[in-house]
Amino acid sequence: MSAALPVVRVSAGILRDAAGRVLIAQRPAGKHMAGWWEFPGGKAAPGESGVQALARELAEELGVRIGPCHRLLELRHDYADRCCVLDVYIVADYAGEPQSLEGQALSWVAPEALGAERLLPADRPIVEALLRALTRSAAREATGQHPAVSGVPAAAAGV
Repeated sequence: MSAALPVVRVSAGILRDAAGRVLIAQRPAGKHMAGWWEFPGGKAAPGESGVQALARELAEELGVRIGPCHRLLELRHDYADRCCVLDVYIVADYAGEPQSLEGQALSWVAPEALGAERLLPADRPIVEALLRALTRSAAREATGQHPAVSGVPAAAAGV
C-alpha cells in the first residue's frame, strides 16, 4: 500500500481585462513545473480561506487588490508527488494593473484561445468551466438579465 500524497491547497483567480481576455502567468525557473502557464494564484497558508489566499497571492504576485469574486469550481488533481486541490474564483473586480512582481511572464489570452496554451494539467478543467460560465453569462445578458461573469476592473469598465 502506498503512502498518501501530500495535499496542497491552491487558490487561483480568473482576471479579465476590458477586452474580455484572461490573464495567465508562466511559472518561473526553479518552481515545480517551470515554464508551464497557469491562472495566477498560489498556495493557501494554514488557516487561510480560499479568498484570503487569493487576495494575498494576487497582491504579492501581480500588485492588484481584488474586489468581489465568486467560486467557479473546486477541483483535485494528482501529480506524481502531490495532490493539488484548487479553489478557482472569477474575480469580478480588481484594482491596479497586473504586473510581474515575481519575474513571471504574463499574457492576456482570449478565453476561446486558452486551450491552445501550455497550461498546467491541473488548470485544463478550469478552461472548460470558464467557457461554460461565459456562455451562460452571454445568454443571460442577451435576455436582459444581469451577467454573472465579469472580471473586468471597474476603472477599465468606465465605472
